[in-house]
Amino acid sequence: MRPTVRRCRFISLCLMPLLPLLASPVHASGERQLVEVINDYRADPDRCAGRAVKPLRPLSLKSNLALPVGYGGGLRNALKAKGYQAVTVRTIRLVGAQDADEAFDMLESDYCGALLDTQFADIGVTRARSEWQIVLAQPVLDGRVGDSRAAGKALLAEVNAARARPRLCGRKRFAAARPLTWNAALGAAAQGHSKAMAYGNYFAHRDPDGDMPLDRAKAAGYRGRQIGENIAAGQSSPNKAMASWLASPGHCANLMNPMFTQVGAAYAADSRSDEGVYWTMLFGAP
Repeated sequence: MRPTVRRCRFISLCLMPLLPLLASPVHASGERQLVEVINDYRADPDRCAGRAVKPLRPLSLKSNLALPVGYGGGLRNALKAKGYQAVTVRTIRLVGAQDADEAFDMLESDYCGALLDTQFADIGVTRARSEWQIVLAQPVLDGRVGDSRAAGKALLAEVNAARARPRLCGRKRFAAARPLTWNAALGAAAQGHSKAMAYGNYFAHRDPDGDMPLDRAKAAGYRGRQIGENIAAGQSSPNKAMASWLASPGHCANLMNPMFTQVGAAYAADSRSDEGVYWTMLFGAP
């Protein structure tokens, strides 16, 4: 029987044309102080633009988001080269702030919405005397995803939660299916393919050597009679990868297929690749 393979791509990029360089250490303490004040504000925000705002988690200071004050140029490729691939990024330039407190007052007055925007997780700050450059960004891969083992457990939980209830995949209705069990060989094959796509900067079921999912599963030691594969690119977390698969009839059908009893899944990330992060889920029937 022919293997069942599905792929899904999603990535959203909104990048400002600015070239990142490492920040000068001259005002490093002021830059760190500004980030601390911003994070204090996010933890206990006042009203912004007349509306109440819930507390937010702190922003992480990243040196590869530090930009020279007033510099304009290409951002996306420069960020990728420095190891940061962004889903979205915003830059703010301040003029006339003598210290971190004055800089924050200006930010709170004119840019409170940006400081309290839930889509941003990281920050870069550069200072040149009374001028400041602030970069707010969200990386492609959520920093809370964890290592491959943690991601594998999360994906297993996600797929079994999806299979626990009836579901319509496109026009085909599926009954609830029994939970899948983790298979180490399928997990190893999934990890290998995710790494190959990330490091090789491609997105396909067929790898550069011509191997398909069944070939990779067998090479990893799996001896099942049927293999299915879902792949995705650009999603920042396991639940977002799963959401994209469930929204696609073909991927959804793989997830709900009662024939499958085992699964292995993994992700790999490389900031220099086009999509940043790649996901693979392999289904098997022994």
